[in-house]
Amino acid sequence: MKYDLNLLPVFVALMEERSVTRAASRLGMTQAALSNALARLRLTLQDPLFIRERYGMRPTPKAELLAPALVAALASMDAVVLGQQAFEPARADHLITIAPNSYVEFVLVPQLVARLSVVAPGVRLRTLPFGTDLAETGVSSGDTAMVLGRINDAPDNLVVQHIGEDGLACVVRADHPVIGTRIGKRQYERMKHVNVLPPGRLRTGLFQALERRGLRREVAVSVTHFASIPEIVAATDYCATLPMLICKRLVHDTRLKVLPAPVDLGSFPLHMAWHVRYRDDPAHIWLRKLVAEVAQALG
Repeated sequence: MKYDLNLLPVFVALMEERSVTRAASRLGMTQAALSNALARLRLTLQDPLFIRERYGMRPTPKAELLAPALVAALASMDAVVLGQQAFEPARADHLITIAPNSYVEFVLVPQLVARLSVVAPGVRLRTLPFGTDLAETGVSSGDTAMVLGRINDAPDNLVVQHIGEDGLACVVRADHPVIGTRIGKRQYERMKHVNVLPPGRLRTGLFQALERRGLRREVAVSVTHFASIPEIVAATDYCATLPMLICKRLVHDTRLKVLPAPVDLGSFPLHMAWHVRYRDDPAHIWLRKLVAEVAQALG
């Protein structure tokens, strides 16, 4: 039986986007052209494949069954084509889109940019925010090169790599009237605290760690990025519980002092994830290695 290979990306896009409009936009097609392609897919595979519902397209059981094999087939085709293309970082002229969470953007992205400026000066970097929803980053569709942060329950079309671990410490102002060289558990619970929003995986992990250790925390201020915390802590008697790699940056700020948490709050992982179709892409392999090296150097 003959198959139209041009229909394979249409099936995968519909499976991942669950929307004719989004799938057509992703593939650079009109909605009419994509609907026509879907009609041909249905005829070829003898199944409706996707059922229109109020909030999008729901795949049929047959589509769910076919999806892993067809996604793998497309990834294999990409690997064959891309594997033939040599990649020279020093000569590359690329725009790379990544999605780091706010923690990664603060501690890793500056070092990544510095490395790129030396080894691949023609590579431009664009970042998209990553909170808790992988779908919003574009990594599940392959539009974004990679997502960086703490990644749980990744879909089957993503490859997840562990690239580091970090712990937690406390930051207060250097001339704090009560806190000296350590923070006791009771002192920690009596203090007011600065927290980071939106509630990403790190926030969930911190709250869970505090709960496991029986620590309470009164959050007086919630901010949207780590960058604003030093200014708040330096001007108040508040405390911030932050990843150690951020504290490592703040230890040079003479207005602040970094102290161990009152109890061991454990550690949390740093992950890198990307679409399976990039597994054998030479440029992506180079990027993954570079990011992993930067993360290792930070540790």
